[in-house]
Amino acid sequence: MPLLEIRDLSIRFDTEEAVVDAVRGVSLQIERGETLAVVGESGSGKSVTALALTRLLPEPPARYLGGRILLEGRDVLAMRPKELQHIRGKRIAYIFQEPSTSLNPVYTLHSQVAEALRLHRPDVTDIDAEVARWLDLVGIADAKSRMWDYPHQLSGGMQQRVMIAMALCCQPDLLVADEPTTALDVTIQAQIIDLLRDLKGRLGMSILLITHNFGIIGGLADRVAVMFRGEIVEYGPVAEILRRPQHPYTRALIDCIPKLGQRRRRLTTIDHEKLL
Repeated sequence: MPLLEIRDLSIRFDTEEAVVDAVRGVSLQIERGETLAVVGESGSGKSVTALALTRLLPEPPARYLGGRILLEGRDVLAMRPKELQHIRGKRIAYIFQEPSTSLNPVYTLHSQVAEALRLHRPDVTDIDAEVARWLDLVGIADAKSRMWDYPHQLSGGMQQRVMIAMALCCQPDLLVADEPTTALDVTIQAQIIDLLRDLKGRLGMSILLITHNFGIIGGLADRVAVMFRGEIVEYGPVAEILRRPQHPYTRALIDCIPKLGQRRRRLTTIDHEKLL
């Protein structure tokens, strides 16, 4: 049995301006210890699918038209609020893009990591030591001292490491990393990807990586699903899809990746009309 399985999921948003079918018949599965990357442009339905895993989408305007989200065989869409509260953070945890807006600026790093521990790990008796341990694990130097800092005292890369510590301190089965490197420079992006790869090996968790960038998935993901206009258009092992992409949209995304040693040329853009 897979850790998580999405079967024929469809989600619609009813707004005053329009009715938007954001996700249409999406089916995916994630095994224990596996990393699945979902790749596509902004607006393709990646983040909506990720938020639906624990029903974080506001209802309304979101409406689940059909499908199932099975966490070890149990349908998340049929769970009661108390059951959902238990799996949010404890079974499925999130890292969002833009850590500077995800962290609360008026609370210390200690307060924010400790809040997750108190909610989901009441067995922890020494909160200070556990907060310092997780900050140290994600690469925060001098964690016992820095945990009393505020978010503005850290760089963007360090803030993202704190977000990772907050997500992982409750030891979830699945980490959803939604564009975890978007606001970071290239060097820090590589450090965050290396950190996720290392922590995945240490903790034995699964990762759902949401990204628009094919360039970062090769060293982390096992399989990839390509989303276009709310649908999965290609799905398979990362190496195979990078080497022999079948769908025109997948080929277009790969062509957008800048390549070292390539003579200067115009950046490739995607003509959506030709893909319909």
